Amino acid sequence: MAEIKITKENFEQEVLKADCPVLLDFWATWCGPCRMIAPIVEEIAKENASIKVGKVNVDEEEALAVAFGIESIPTILIIKEGRVTAKAVGFRSKAELLSLLA
Repeated sequence: MAEIKITKENFEQEVLKADCPVLLDFWATWCGPCRMIAPIVEEIAKENASIKVGKVNVDEEEALAVAFGIESIPTILIIKEGRVTAKAVGFRSKAELLSLLA
């Protein structure tokens, strides 16, 4: 499944009402570690049809970043049934990100 750009307009439908776990990547274009983790997140999205992968640009979607208390990026959140079940801040390996979904 391809990555989905998450905005305040589609957040409820794509994340809160999702019928599968959602990996949310909070990022920004100017963030070096965000650029390093981006290919890993993209790979996870392509290889795992059983999860949804969303990307939240913190510069464009400041309200979502504030709502989730995002203070550093990249921040990865795992959301299941509308609740945050795991969080990772900073660069993480593919194995570490996949373990958050377990």
